[in-house]
Amino acid sequence: MAVTRGEFSSRFGFVMAASGSAVGLGNIWGFPTQAASNGGAAFLLVYLILAFTLAYPALMAELIIGRHAHANAVSALRLVSPNRLIGNIGALAGIAGLIVASLILSFYAIVAGWMIAFFLSSIADLLGMEKLSLWLVSFSTWRNLLFMLIFMTLNIGVISAGVQGGIERWSARLMPVLLTTLALLVVYVLTLDGAMEGLRVYLLPDFSQILSPRLIINALGSAFFSLSLGVGTMLIYGSYIKDEENLPLVGGMVTVLDILIAVLAGFLVLPAMYVALHSGVEIFTESGSLISEDTLIFTVLPELFATMGITGIIVSLTFFFLMSIAAVTSSISMLEVPVAYAIEEHGIDRKLTTVAVGCTIAAISACILLNFDSLFGAVITLTTRYSQPLLGFVFCIYAGWVWRRDLLLQELRKGNPDISEGLFWKIWPWYVKLVCPVIILAIFAQSIWG
Repeated sequence: MAVTRGEFSSRFGFVMAASGSAVGLGNIWGFPTQAASNGGAAFLLVYLILAFTLAYPALMAELIIGRHAHANAVSALRLVSPNRLIGNIGALAGIAGLIVASLILSFYAIVAGWMIAFFLSSIADLLGMEKLSLWLVSFSTWRNLLFMLIFMTLNIGVISAGVQGGIERWSARLMPVLLTTLALLVVYVLTLDGAMEGLRVYLLPDFSQILSPRLIINALGSAFFSLSLGVGTMLIYGSYIKDEENLPLVGGMVTVLDILIAVLAGFLVLPAMYVALHSGVEIFTESGSLISEDTLIFTVLPELFATMGITGIIVSLTFFFLMSIAAVTSSISMLEVPVAYAIEEHGIDRKLTTVAVGCTIAAISACILLNFDSLFGAVITLTTRYSQPLLGFVFCIYAGWVWRRDLLLQELRKGNPDISEGLFWKIWPWYVKLVCPVIILAIFAQSIWG
C-alpha cells in the first residue's frame, strides 16, 4: 500500500523541529551540572570539540541518508546498501534504533511527567490549593502514572497530526517560546545574590581534568544524547527535508542552536544552584561533589523557589513550563521513529499507528514505574551510554563505507551544486569514514573497561 509522506514546508520549520528534537532535558538540566562536576569550562571546551568533530558529522550522516531515501531508517539503510546481506544488516540496525528510541521515550516520559506535575503545582500554589500542590510534588506511583500518561497523550496528539500539521507546526510555536523563557530566566537569576559564584564554577576551567576519560565520556554522551543521534530521529527528520535544501548548512544551524541552548542553560542552572547555596539550601553531597541532576531539579531548586515567596512561585512556574516545553519538543521525534516505520513498512493509518505505538511505549513506561529502582537507571544506561554511540557508529559506517561516494555527492548537490568545491566535501567524507568511527569506538571501549 503506497503511503503519502509528509515534508517540512520551510527551512525554518525543519530547523525548529530538528533543534526541538536536539534540545531537551539533557541540555537544560544535565549539561550544566555535568560541566560543573567535570572541570567547568574544561568540560565545556571538550563538549564543544566533540559536538563539532563527532556529533555534527554523525548528524550529517543521518540527515543525508534520510533525505536520499525519503524513508524510515530501516528502509533507508537498506536502500544505500550494495547487496542484500549488507542491506539486511542495515535494516536490523534501523530496527534496533527504533527500539532504542522507544526505550528512551519510555523513561523520558516519566521524567517529563514530573516536570508537568511541578508546573501544575506552582499554579496550585498561586491558587492557594496547598494539598493539591503537595500531592503534585510528592513521589507516588499514581502521580507518576497519571502524568506519564498525560505527557504521552500530548505526544500522540502532535504526531498523529503529521509532519506539517503536527511536528513542524508545534515545533515552530514552542521553540521560540522556549528560547524566550530560557533567556528571561537567565537574566533574572543572574541578578540574585550568589549567582556570580555559580558563573565562576561554570566558566573557570580546571584543565587538570581535560584529558580525564570520565570527562571525555560524559562529554561524548552529552553531545550524542542532546543531538538525538544514533536512534534514527535525525534520519527520519532528514527524510522530510526538501531536495533543494543545503544539508550541511541546515545541519550546522541545528548543531549551533543546540549547543547555544545547552551553553545558555549553564548560565541559568549553575548560578541558580549557588543562589540556592547562598540562601541556605545544600547543593553538595557528603563527599563534596555537586548533587545529581534529578535532586537538583526536583529538590534543590524547589527549595530555592520556596524561599522567594510569591516571586518564587512565579519563577518556579516559568522554570517548569520551560522544562515541559523542552521535553515535548524533543520527545515527539522519538515517537515519530517507530511511527514512521509502521506507516511506511506496513501501510497503516497514521492516527491509528500513533495511538498504538504511543500506548505500547506508555505500557513500557508503566512497567518501569512499577519496578522503578531496578529498571529506571538500567534503561537510561543501556540506551544513552551504550546503544546511542554504537548506533551512531553504524550510521557513520553506512555513510562512509557502504554508500557509494558518487551517489552521496549526487545527493548533496541537490541543495548545493558546487558542494564538491567546498570545504565540507573535502573533509566530511573521509572524516566520517575514518575518524568518527575510530573515536566513537575508542571512547565507547573506555566507558566499558575504564
